[in-house]
Amino acid sequence: MTDADLRLAVTTRAETFERIRGPFAERGIAVVHADPTERVLPLADPGFPDADVGWVYPSRLMEGAVLDAHLDVPWVNGRDAVLASRNKAGVLASLGEARLPVPETTLVSNPADEDAVLDAAAGIGYPLVLKPNSTTRGVGVTKVADPDSLLGSTDYLDLVHDYRATGDKSYLLQEFLPDARDYRVMVVDGAFAGAVERRLPDDETAAGKWKHNVHRGAVAEGVSPPGEHRRLAERAADVLDVPLLGVDILETDGRLVVSETNARPTVDEATKYEEGFYDDLARLVRRTADGGRT
Repeated sequence: MTDADLRLAVTTRAETFERIRGPFAERGIAVVHADPTERVLPLADPGFPDADVGWVYPSRLMEGAVLDAHLDVPWVNGRDAVLASRNKAGVLASLGEARLPVPETTLVSNPADEDAVLDAAAGIGYPLVLKPNSTTRGVGVTKVADPDSLLGSTDYLDLVHDYRATGDKSYLLQEFLPDARDYRVMVVDGAFAGAVERRLPDDETAAGKWKHNVHRGAVAEGVSPPGEHRRLAERAADVLDVPLLGVDILETDGRLVVSETNARPTVDEATKYEEGFYDDLARLVRRTADGGRT
């Protein structure tokens, strides 16, 4: 074990914290927990630990601003990176403008005319996927088969969006890609670092489930994807200018598309990444601490 000369603030105690703590300690980086959520925070002295650098900016931005003010450190993935990746429509628009393949998608900003929504859906074709623009882990994502089921789903979104405190009042209509293979590709500092393929157990597929989110029951298996998949993920990270990025790639009928990205990616077991993965991560953390990222 190497004596730590750098303290890295991580805002979650979930899988990533536990998995990176040991490998980083071996490389002289102490991982400390600094979570501003679901607690009472005296603003004068919220009791956060000292740190030299942050991992990824908190997902809850209001509390994150308090943490950021008190830590006053650079982040590997800062607020702008997290916000950019969270905005699914913005990501797909940026990647599309850069000529990267993405699913056919329409952004709906509420309140929108019902006939216009139906026309947009008809242009994409049924079945299609309806998803909130800024949720994660598959929350709120649904497949709709016809205009009636589409309007039934958008009625619920209209109720949520009608609440004045709702910040994001948009959602996506997106083509449904049946039987697609679903990859999460990790990119560290612009280079491919590893990948998993997310699959549903056979019995769940037989029962009609189709979402491949691990938090919804899918299994993530380490894979070595072809070079085309790796290059596509690297190009996506380059376009978005995010140093630590999970890139979701769907493959079906000879097509590869980037469906989403995640600037707060879960770090999986080390066996699912390339050799030298933690060396690369440690170099990124140290460069960030030295001012290479803000």
